[in-house]
Amino acid sequence: MALRSIENKTFANERVLVRVDFNVELEQTGEVQEHFRFDIVKRTIDHISAFSGTKVALLTHFGRPAGKDMEFSTEKIRLSAEKAIGKKIVWVEDCIGEKVSRALDELRQDEILLLENVRFYNEEEENDITFAEKLAAPFSVFVNEAFSVCHRAHASVVAITGFLPSYAGLRLMDEIRELDRVRQAPDHPAIAIIGGAKIETKLPLIQALANVYDRILVGGKIANEAIDEKISFSEKVLLPQDFNSADRLDIGPNTIAYYSQIIATAKTIVWNGPMGKFEEKPNDIGTGAILQAILDSQAYVVIGGGESLAALENLGATSKISFVSSGGGAMLEYMSDKKLPGLLALDA
Repeated sequence: MALRSIENKTFANERVLVRVDFNVELEQTGEVQEHFRFDIVKRTIDHISAFSGTKVALLTHFGRPAGKDMEFSTEKIRLSAEKAIGKKIVWVEDCIGEKVSRALDELRQDEILLLENVRFYNEEEENDITFAEKLAAPFSVFVNEAFSVCHRAHASVVAITGFLPSYAGLRLMDEIRELDRVRQAPDHPAIAIIGGAKIETKLPLIQALANVYDRILVGGKIANEAIDEKISFSEKVLLPQDFNSADRLDIGPNTIAYYSQIIATAKTIVWNGPMGKFEEKPNDIGTGAILQAILDSQAYVVIGGGESLAALENLGATSKISFVSSGGGAMLEYMSDKKLPGLLALDA
């Protein structure tokens, strides 16, 4: 797939709407738990903003609000985004209409806009054409820098591309290149580590990787589901040999040792999903041990999925990984050879 990219696009005097994914978790204090999703869009924003007369607005979803619920207002994440991006961010209390147009008119060259939560409108998830036209109205160009929502046929991802010249951001292009590298032609031995929950979402990935990868190490809740449902796998797919307790909330010491031994031989590693209920001690031991084995390996490592990102940030290991994908469901579907509507909308 050849995507239209901003890499060779000029933006002088354009009004650019950039779809980002700032759907971050907040602490009880209101502080942002993770900053990765802010950090990865900086390069694209700097690239677009460097052109004379260009004005940039950022559009994101945030949580799962039922209508206009200010608990999920993007105003809560403005300061964190501003700190990561390094530009003054002006918040707008809507994402369509006159307030957006007026804010663009008043925007200074050294500022960017952050629009209100696009999911305050039900039409977003319905991929509503009329709503997409309203999103597009104040702008001249659309840039998708949110790979993590490209598996969703939503108005701000798909329908909007029918109203504006549309391009993939720099980070989105990085995602495609890196995932293609480990999906199509990984260096061998190639090891996949798949954990987390929802066997129905992970099973297509396991089956797709079994055609290319040498070993697939399974943990987390999906391992329990596979065992309980007596799912038949290729001999390349390994299930845990033991667990830390009768509740099977984490892989056990024998499995940790066996999986770590296999990981040590790898030249390519893909990891999606923790090995247990890692947010509760002592069920974090398996995930921590497997992550340490990954860090100790000489492999090219690609990690994705929200829980995997959380585990990385908890251990301060994000910078030690070859490539960290922003996609959870999008990564799963792309690695499973499925067509993502957000990418199809940018196909040149």
